[in-house]
Amino acid sequence: MESTLLAPYFCPPFLCIPLSGASSSTSTPLYSQAKPINVTLASRFSLPPDPISGQTTLSEPSPISSSNDKEKNSTKRHKLTYKVDLTPVISALWPHCVAKDRLHLWIPFAPRLTPNTLEAGDIVRIQEVMLHAWAESTRESYGSGLLVFHVFCDLRAIPERDRAPADSILISTFIAAAAGLYSGKTIANYVFGVRAWHILHGQRWILNDEEIDALLKASKNLTPPSSKCKKRRPYTIEFICTLQSHLDPECPLDVAIFNCLTTAFFCTARVREFTVPSLTSFNPNRHVKPSNVRIEHNRNNLSMRVFHLPQTKTSITDGEDVSFAKQDGPSDPERAFLQHIAINNPPPGAALFAYCYKNGHRPLTKQKFITRLAVAARAAGMDPLQGHGIRIGSTLEYLL
Repeated sequence: MESTLLAPYFCPPFLCIPLSGASSSTSTPLYSQAKPINVTLASRFSLPPDPISGQTTLSEPSPISSSNDKEKNSTKRHKLTYKVDLTPVISALWPHCVAKDRLHLWIPFAPRLTPNTLEAGDIVRIQEVMLHAWAESTRESYGSGLLVFHVFCDLRAIPERDRAPADSILISTFIAAAAGLYSGKTIANYVFGVRAWHILHGQRWILNDEEIDALLKASKNLTPPSSKCKKRRPYTIEFICTLQSHLDPECPLDVAIFNCLTTAFFCTARVREFTVPSLTSFNPNRHVKPSNVRIEHNRNNLSMRVFHLPQTKTSITDGEDVSFAKQDGPSDPERAFLQHIAINNPPPGAALFAYCYKNGHRPLTKQKFITRLAVAARAAGMDPLQGHGIRIGSTLEYLL
């Protein structure tokens, strides 16, 4: 007889033992039908470390072959396999796709209940519209959580029909299994992802709210040290000036990076609002362009350079305006901006911080931006800072 094996991370002993007195009736509670995990199944699944710690990324499949260019479009990776420890059982209901598409492409076992007067196109339209309730980055995060949820259900041999609508006890056990292994924030995002999946596909989401809230609070208190984010040190003007001395003022890339840094700092903006995720992901309707820049004057008749961000994390449809004024010293964003325009001269409809590359222009990706600044920091004998430290440092600069 084949021995059973407890899958690492997500299968403590009490989760792998069926409840006593289990009945085979379909009307019995979900966990009375749970089965032990055999060696063949368990050896295929083991959940990775918490993504909060930065050790692994759950949002995309792992590549079959390595690549030295981290900027390459993620669509290449979309065609590749899942991570070995995050491979769901093959099902027509959850086709292989990237994280941001799982919410709508992964279909629950039970179809949405609809009146006979509605057509299939009406239901599709409902989902198409509802998808815009979540930003793309949120859908990607939720898609990662949905993958982990289904891998967990595969490990517990939970039938597809019992995953949506999910019973409260299933969600509670999912949270309890992850508590102490993942950060509370990660676990909450996973649950929110499963909830969004239910909502999008018209599935009932009725849980024991008091129990779920208590478990989520407990999972936050049980966050392991390895899953806690490091405190982000703020950028300072002195740090920025030191970085500048290790950037080449004649190099198109370095000029674009320094201007992006000073612009983000003095506009108190997020790095991703002035960069693009990948080389081919520039979207003129989402990303800032030279045509989105203008000069205005404040009530003291001092000029300000204003940037209209077509889309931000908090304003998806209308975007926001951010601005800076001329500053004293080498960190002056106005001087950096004029130098960027003189050297790189990005087209009006291109990415604002596109830089000259071969016979054309290349958009500045967040990865290239962070990596180059890290190299400059190390060259100056300093520890690299995280991207979010720019916004934190900007806030402190203006407040203090």
